Amino acid sequence: MGRTSTGKDRLVDAAHELIYTHGYGGVGVADICARAGVLKGSFYHFFASKQALALAVVDAYWCRQRDEWVQLLGDEKQPPLQRLRNLLAANVAAQVLDKCATGSVRGCLLGNLALELSGQDQPVQSRLDEVFVEQIRLVYGVLVAAVDVDAIRPEFATLATARAVLAQLEGLVLFAKLTNDPAVFDDLWPQTLRLLGVAADTTDASGPRRRASARPRRA
Repeated sequence: MGRTSTGKDRLVDAAHELIYTHGYGGVGVADICARAGVLKGSFYHFFASKQALALAVVDAYWCRQRDEWVQLLGDEKQPPLQRLRNLLAANVAAQVLDKCATGSVRGCLLGNLALELSGQDQPVQSRLDEVFVEQIRLVYGVLVAAVDVDAIRPEFATLATARAVLAQLEGLVLFAKLTNDPAVFDDLWPQTLRLLGVAADTTDASGPRRRASARPRRA
């Protein structure tokens, strides 16, 4: 059963869609209220400002997305690297589906806001930073699990590597948006394996194979 629709919920949903499509600066309170079917005079009953609404949009978006991240990365029925591969594939699939639905690759809502509001809106920037830090730590957790099964070497299971994996995903999302072409993602998994020190030919459709070379070689 879906949630009961309220004026506040409708404002958050409308703001999400409009900001995702037109950017934060391209959308006004009147536009959001019209899309939500909420009188402009009622807006400030729910939110103190457009900034407060933007923070609510970020929180609602990440709350839904985080559930998927935790489920995919915590699926112990899958080898750790396959879990990471599944997470990246889910993010790519979302971009492909969005293009099919709208005709455009609209990118990552969080990444879009981070770029647009850099140096402009500290509260929103700070919240975005918190979300990205949480994403990095989730990826880091699966890298640690990959070390435990000898899928990667211990020196690759670091927060820096996890950040690089996330940065590569966000970077390719940016290029896919720029070119409006999801084919940009074709090299995402092979490049991720290189970041993890794993040869691309050590994986197949069923997931990564256990690698004897994952441990440091003897001289």
